[in-house]
Amino acid sequence: MATLDKVPMLASGHAILVETLRRLKEQERPEVVEAIEVARAHGDLSENAEYHAAKERQGQIEAQVIDLEDKLARAVVIDPKSLSGDKVVFGATVHLIDDNDKKITYQIVGQMEADARAARISFNSPLGRALIGRRVGDEVEVNTPSGDRFYEIESVEFI
Repeated sequence: MATLDKVPMLASGHAILVETLRRLKEQERPEVVEAIEVARAHGDLSENAEYHAAKERQGQIEAQVIDLEDKLARAVVIDPKSLSGDKVVFGATVHLIDDNDKKITYQIVGQMEADARAARISFNSPLGRALIGRRVGDEVEVNTPSGDRFYEIESVEFI
């Protein structure tokens, strides 16, 4: 179901969505149509596993295409380099100190771009929501499944 909400993302995330949509339309969609035709040529469709698998894959591809087209239509591409200040906003790279004096760095990104291993967290994640709008020097408390965590915002940069 489509909504009218804007989808913030970085240029790199937008490029990935555009490339994924292109691959689905130009490569995977024609391949599955061909697989359906080959399976259909085998005869009785009611007991044709290849046909049913290809039709299921076709449905998945079409759903992905619709979802990606919707997200791209609602995309708001944000360039962090055009931002400044000491306030945490979408696209900011935030340097934190946790309650064990360990330094941690995260970039606040869109949901589709989030990758904790690459230190990119969604603005909708518990930590992302807690950081947005805060300033350098603020202390932040985050409720996690393993208990409350505390962070201090050491610095914010826009790279």
